[in-house]
Amino acid sequence: MQTYLSMLNHTRLALASKSPRRHALLKLLNLPFTVVAVDADERFDSSLSPAEVVTTLSERKARLAQTVHSIEHAVVLGADTVVVIDQLILNKPANEAEAFSMLSMLQGRTHSVYTGFTLLDGDVQLSDYEKTDVSFSPMTDDEIRFYIHTAKPFDKAGGYGIQDDLGACFIDRIDGCYYNVVGLPIAKLYQSLKRFEALRHRHSKLTT
Repeated sequence: MQTYLSMLNHTRLALASKSPRRHALLKLLNLPFTVVAVDADERFDSSLSPAEVVTTLSERKARLAQTVHSIEHAVVLGADTVVVIDQLILNKPANEAEAFSMLSMLQGRTHSVYTGFTLLDGDVQLSDYEKTDVSFSPMTDDEIRFYIHTAKPFDKAGGYGIQDDLGACFIDRIDGCYYNVVGLPIAKLYQSLKRFEALRHRHSKLTT
């Protein structure tokens, strides 16, 4: 408890994300934070592994936020989520046709969701990721089209949201962290914040 209270008193977070889902999840940590939305380039090297993709993109977002907003004396949090099936990395669909194609691949099968995050304060950085396996029930073409029409999941990796009313109807089971699929692995993030505070403390002692 003392560690948590100490962090609560001294850690100021800046979330580099426009995602309302990440905003809501971060509130679960009961830590004060501000939102510093950025429009980072989400293209990536196709030779990278899914874990490398999400950690690379999360770092890119955090560094862009730190630069654009001139953030000092705060921990910037960047995050990125992708869906992986058949070794194919799916990010956000650009339109209805892409969303339909993605959901058609996922229906009736199991895929993996990776969320990477980066904590950044000046030269101090910590990046990590979480993986969750998600199994979809079979969906008809009409069900896929209806979901896309009602949920409009164009800001979600893989073209779906596990927290959506209709989306939840097609999730048969998950293996791993639920919050990771929503967009932020809260348990791992909290443990990483404690590690990051220790890194900041050591860095501060070395530079003073």
